[in-house]
Amino acid sequence: MTLTKNSLFEDVAKRGFTYKRAQEISETLLGIMKDTLQGGEDVLISGFGKFCVKRKKQRRGRNPATGEDLILTERKVVTFRPSAILRDKINGLK
Repeated sequence: MTLTKNSLFEDVAKRGFTYKRAQEISETLLGIMKDTLQGGEDVLISGFGKFCVKRKKQRRGRNPATGEDLILTERKVVTFRPSAILRDKINGLK
C-alpha cells in the first residue's frame, strides 16, 4: 500500500486531531521540508532518515526509445538515506 497525502491526514487525525487540523499540520510540515530542500539544505529527521540535495553534473545520455545521443543538463536531485533505526525496523530486527 502506498501512503498518500489523504491517508497521511487520516492517520494523523486518528491520533486526536480533527481531519482539518491534521491536514494543516501535515501540509505545514511538508511545506517546511520542501522549502528547506529547495534552498539546498538537507532535512534530517532523527530516527527516520536524511533527505539530501545532490548536484548532478552535465553528462552524455541516450534516448532508449530512439537511440539518439543527447546531453543531460546539470540538475539537482533529492536522495533519501534511512537511519539505522528505520533500516532495522524495516528488516524486522527491532
